[in-house]
Amino acid sequence: MEKDRLEQELFKLEGLRTKEIIGKYLSEQPMIIADIGGAAGFYAFWLQEMGHDVSLIDLSPGNIELAKEYSKKTGIVIAKCETGDATNLDIPDEQFDMVLLLGPLYHLTDKEERIKALSEARRILKPGGFVLAAIISRYASLFDACKRDLIADNDFTKMMVNDLQTGIHLNETRNPEYFTTAYFHTPDEIKNEITESRLQFEKLLGVESFGWIIEDFIKKSANESYMNKLTKIINMVESNDDLIAMSLHIIAIAQKENDYPDKAARNLFEPQ
Repeated sequence: MEKDRLEQELFKLEGLRTKEIIGKYLSEQPMIIADIGGAAGFYAFWLQEMGHDVSLIDLSPGNIELAKEYSKKTGIVIAKCETGDATNLDIPDEQFDMVLLLGPLYHLTDKEERIKALSEARRILKPGGFVLAAIISRYASLFDACKRDLIADNDFTKMMVNDLQTGIHLNETRNPEYFTTAYFHTPDEIKNEITESRLQFEKLLGVESFGWIIEDFIKKSANESYMNKLTKIINMVESNDDLIAMSLHIIAIAQKENDYPDKAARNLFEPQ
């Protein structure tokens, strides 16, 4: 599914907006970036093609094989493409200007494992660099139930209630449309987990924000004027506390503090 997931109707806006958010933290000069849990390389190849030096690490050998096939097909060669565990990375300390964790945190249902993943991201990050970590909103299945009229399905409703009560999404139906085992965060939970991992929390940004309610998005996304308006509006409200949890996906921005005494000089990669 990861081969073309972010080109599908349900996920198109997620991909577009995630690229936009990453872009806010890119510098003009080439950066060294780790895409941890980056699946088949949707963002890794995009960043590499922009001139950055990207290492793609994913737990799934299947995803890494898809990435290697895409590399052969397109001629885009990323710096590193290999399997690895986000909670125990085989990477030396302080190697990267930016670390992307756009999947691991919502695939780890145990808090301690999520702290390990965030701590590993901090360890391999250079001082002053940023971690961009994606989570799924605690209310994602509730919104999905209403959007797709799934409340009549008792199995889905049972999952949804458990999601709301515990954050742990367990799909025992074998229906792939009901997602896989995952963890759905509240905004406060991810803030606390970032702090516990000794990263400096910066902000939360809604990825889709309210945009997931738009019908026929694939068709509308081809309209440049429409997309310019939509992008402008989403940017206006992307960090609004009272709207954050409405976004199906949320990206937490965190920074590794460094030892530079002069704040103005401490960070080479201030967000654009």
